Amino acid sequence: MRNIFKIIFLLLILFSFSCNKEEATVQTDDFIKAADMSFLPLIESEGTLFYNSQMVAEDALLTLKKSGCNTIRIRLWHTPTDNQSSFNEVKILSQRVKNLGMKVWLTVHYSDTWADPGHQIKPQAWNNLTFNQLKIQFENYTLQIVSEIQPDIFQIGNEINNGFIYPEGNLSSNESQFVSLLAAASSVIRLERPTTKIMIHFAGIEGASWFFSKTAAIDYDYIGLSYYPIWHGTDFNALQQTMTTLGQTYNKKVLVAETSYPFTLGWNDWTNNIIGLTNQLHPNYPATPEGQRDFLQKIKTTVQNTPSGLGFCYWGTEWIAFRGNQATNGSSWENQALWDFNRKLVPAASVFN
Repeated sequence: MRNIFKIIFLLLILFSFSCNKEEATVQTDDFIKAADMSFLPLIESEGTLFYNSQMVAEDALLTLKKSGCNTIRIRLWHTPTDNQSSFNEVKILSQRVKNLGMKVWLTVHYSDTWADPGHQIKPQAWNNLTFNQLKIQFENYTLQIVSEIQPDIFQIGNEINNGFIYPEGNLSSNESQFVSLLAAASSVIRLERPTTKIMIHFAGIEGASWFFSKTAAIDYDYIGLSYYPIWHGTDFNALQQTMTTLGQTYNKKVLVAETSYPFTLGWNDWTNNIIGLTNQLHPNYPATPEGQRDFLQKIKTTVQNTPSGLGFCYWGTEWIAFRGNQATNGSSWENQALWDFNRKLVPAASVFN
């Protein structure tokens, strides 16, 4: 009889442990430390090497993983004029990321080129379609992405402050169609791959509350915000308050989906840089390797101190001056990359740890 009681007692302990473990798995999201590496295939194709902090040539993805990065963000264009950010290129890059044990975060632009608050041009292949026909093409394309690439995070559109896939998905002029497209993408993703997390992405802080009130009926997981001091201000408190409010209001995890900062105001090619003046900086963070590192640490700490904060992503990580120091078609971001002008990993990468 005593042995029977012992067996029952042990079974109860195992059952309790199993339930607690399952509950923790369901409720816990790993903190996302991401880097956008969308230019990597292009840069590698032109023979450029990246070096780690010891000045040893190394696969840039591996260098980031060793630094603590756990997620790679990749943009996807529908039918680009060249192979850059095409479906096949993104599929191959995604597999490289997975082979290294990191997560894949796709930012699907639903365009043949850059999509942002000022540009949301639908794929040329979808011209001259009725809205119902376009929606079918949109759903089929979304299904292809999910089924063949199987991303861990699917970002529906890129910086869709006023919608996407213009004019049909313009939020201001066709709100019901915009919501319908978001809902359709969400449904396709949920049915095809329930483990994939769905993100909706807004550039900035101002206007975010209005925007996410429009998407409240959509089934999604993550709110993504872009935050660059040059465009979105220098108030970290405003960033944190916006993240807190959005997370509480909509019961979502919130990420800084894009951010960056310069390690110098200098340049390494003849392509005009986005940032090159002192008045474009945050007053507390100089354009030095240490200033860049401290800025990114502040981003990370701000997210960590936000109840709904789940992570951050550095943008333009790999966009060095890869075409030589006189190229006019090189990089407008080389002074904000995470590799310096000698293509050596900068101190800011340590923030991934």
